[in-house]
Amino acid sequence: MKPVESIPRKALAQVKGVFTDVDDTLTTQGRLTAEALTALESLIARGLRVVPVTGGPAGWCDHIARAWNVDAVVGEGGAFYFHRDRASGKLVRRFWFDDATRAEKRQMMEAARDSVLAEFPGVFLASDQPYRELDLAIELTNERGSPLPAVVVSDIRAMVRRRGMTTKVSSIHINAYFGDYDKLAMARVAVRELWGEDLDATRDQWLFIGDSANDSVMFEFFPLTVGVANVAAALPSLPVKPRYITRSEGGAGFAEMARILTAKR
Repeated sequence: MKPVESIPRKALAQVKGVFTDVDDTLTTQGRLTAEALTALESLIARGLRVVPVTGGPAGWCDHIARAWNVDAVVGEGGAFYFHRDRASGKLVRRFWFDDATRAEKRQMMEAARDSVLAEFPGVFLASDQPYRELDLAIELTNERGSPLPAVVVSDIRAMVRRRGMTTKVSSIHINAYFGDYDKLAMARVAVRELWGEDLDATRDQWLFIGDSANDSVMFEFFPLTVGVANVAAALPSLPVKPRYITRSEGGAGFAEMARILTAKR
């Protein structure tokens, strides 16, 4: 990986939009800093499309779409995208599944949740689980804040896979859901429906920045990819590494990338 300062000016000049992970990419220790929010606003002010792409829950994405002034947000690992209609001011929710299928998948997810909690005492659901539509999120730490042993993480993932669930690991959660979508699949839908564009044909006009294993599909797809410095912890799980890396971690790394992007453009 090369330092983010070495991204060619020509590559940055054609960027029209930024897809960004949220946890530990935009945020720092779970918080959105003033520095990161200012950087986000600086990209928007220069006319760039900005779309957070996160494993975060529907409840949080509702707020992000309404309050962050971003163009859209992809949530729960690709289960939906939300955006605020500029004309009406109303929030538009676009799910991967129709209402009936979503209700069925939610029941299946709740059954899987109960089985995981019964079979793995001492394992906890993410505190934001009540705000999730389709995603089962399990903390990667125990009640004392210590990381779950690797064998436990592996066993949990094997268990939910036997139930037919897709499973990913972020920097903070084990995520499991019923479906064949991912962050990239829903990003394609959002770009097509919001801007009438084929993301496969325009991927060199986007920059992706992230930090964890569940960003792997995005790191593989886009020619211009950046990892914030803490991506180093996820490198063993990434089949394709980001091409560039920031010096700083989390939100400070995002701000670093934004400064370089706006300066070189």
